[in-house]
Amino acid sequence: MGDRDKRVSPEDLAEMASLKHWGARPEEAQAQLTTPNAIVDCGWGRLIFGQTFADLDQLANSLREETEGQRDVAFYVRDPHVVLSSAPQELFLDPSHTFRLYLGNVKDEAPAPPGFRIREARPDDADAINTVYQSHGMVTLHDGFLDELDADNPVTVLVADDPTTGEVLGVVMGVDHVAAFGDPDNGSSLWALGVDMQAPHPGVGRMLVQALAHHFREAGRSFMDLSVMYDNEEAIQLYRKLGFEQIPVYCIKRKNPINERLFMGPAPEEQLNIYARIIVDEARRRGIAVDIEDAAAGLFHLSFGGRSIACRESLSDMTSAVAMSRCMDKSLTQRLLRRGGLKVPEQIRVESDEEAMNFLRRHGRVVVKPAEGEQGRGVYVDLTTPDDVLAAVAAARSLCETVLMEQFITGQDLRIIVIDRQVIAAAIRRPAAIMGNGVHTIAQLIEKQSRRREAATGGESRIPVDDETRRSVSGAGYDMDAVLPEGEELIVRKTANLHTGGTIHDVTPELHPDLADAALTASDILDMPVVGLDFIVPSPSEPTYFVIEANERPGLANHEPQPTAESFIDFLFPQTVTRDRAVRS
Repeated sequence: MGDRDKRVSPEDLAEMASLKHWGARPEEAQAQLTTPNAIVDCGWGRLIFGQTFADLDQLANSLREETEGQRDVAFYVRDPHVVLSSAPQELFLDPSHTFRLYLGNVKDEAPAPPGFRIREARPDDADAINTVYQSHGMVTLHDGFLDELDADNPVTVLVADDPTTGEVLGVVMGVDHVAAFGDPDNGSSLWALGVDMQAPHPGVGRMLVQALAHHFREAGRSFMDLSVMYDNEEAIQLYRKLGFEQIPVYCIKRKNPINERLFMGPAPEEQLNIYARIIVDEARRRGIAVDIEDAAAGLFHLSFGGRSIACRESLSDMTSAVAMSRCMDKSLTQRLLRRGGLKVPEQIRVESDEEAMNFLRRHGRVVVKPAEGEQGRGVYVDLTTPDDVLAAVAAARSLCETVLMEQFITGQDLRIIVIDRQVIAAAIRRPAAIMGNGVHTIAQLIEKQSRRREAATGGESRIPVDDETRRSVSGAGYDMDAVLPEGEELIVRKTANLHTGGTIHDVTPELHPDLADAALTASDILDMPVVGLDFIVPSPSEPTYFVIEANERPGLANHEPQPTAESFIDFLFPQTVTRDRAVRS
């Protein structure tokens, strides 16, 4: 029976995890290597194999040579306490657990992914992969890295993509230790697993892990290791289900801005929502002082060089109260934009049921919403029957005394972010949707998708099970207890708000100039230095549009790879703009 076919019991783990070859004297271990002092470029940094270093001071010095903007990892470090003693001010013990999967315990055939495929990454996947990494706060791949992955490279990168659209849904990286340094333990490792937070398919991360395990099993490797943060309970639970066992192996990293939260402990603003946190993180990176006024409300002060600015997420002192009122009153917003020559849908204030019915008869499909509100609360879209309209009016009136009815415009929901008279980002917002698997009911699929969205957005995005959701489901010919066929996508909300489970997809490079000009004009009309404009368009690459709303406090998160938070801090504190940033702007 070969090593890869050996069945391993938990009792064997401690002994096998000790890396028996590395328990020998350093010179004996070195003699078994094809590459002593092994270091592998992983694109986001270097993987330094600690067990291949006989001189621990040399290992410490290798970590100290880390390139700015990269994250090096020294793994399998023998005597980590000794390495740390060489540079205690510069290095730290990473607070992660190591897990190992013995590949002899892996089934011969990998399960087929439902609704997506897994393949090796291509050079033209680089931007999509980096967008996934950016969304998770991970270090991105350096330029040209994927071009370097030839047959002799120990690194393998797999992606999951949608076979219809080609959209990258997730990525994982693996390192073959035998190819890297002639590993006598015949191992491999998994790194940089990331899944698109907008992915409609469940199980993308699990399938990527299993696909990489099968790749290394076919290569004849005995095990696959990975490192995971000690408090990442969701990931640890997944790895245990897949058969991984924790082993006593540790890694060391260098103290740098990227790793700051790992060696400094949790920051006081840890409870900020993602929209405030993305701004605060960028401010702190530039040395701007942050004072949290109320984390739950997203209120904080930023101070630098004698200048202090109060913010509530992306709303700051730089926006006047009058300008803010122009956005808060949706009826006023529309009147001002129409007078300014922009295209807006027809809209009325609902004063009576008769008036509402006349408007419905005139347009056939309408939107009902409160005159003031945010995050999609009280907004009912694509209503076609009198009963639905009257019910929506009553619900909207419970949130705001003034209720608006609007002509329903078909098309894609486009959000354009304008900061300091520049279009910084444009994204298509898609309503919450589920993907059928032929097993679970629609209610169960909504619950599962809602949990994924909540986890991916720090609790900001959930799919509410309310009358609007039930109306969308019934309108598609289903009820909540129906089992959705495998591979069928069902849109369960009409609105595309992130807070109600919607997803957001960057389209900045393809934005038509006329749409950018309309957004800048709207920003000028409303006198809003920072604003999110909502458009309905047939396509972001076409000039046709209707402006639906303006948001005085747009969420700057989830617009990767566009520099929304960076541009906001540039606007507030231009003296902190680096030369490189100024050139790119």
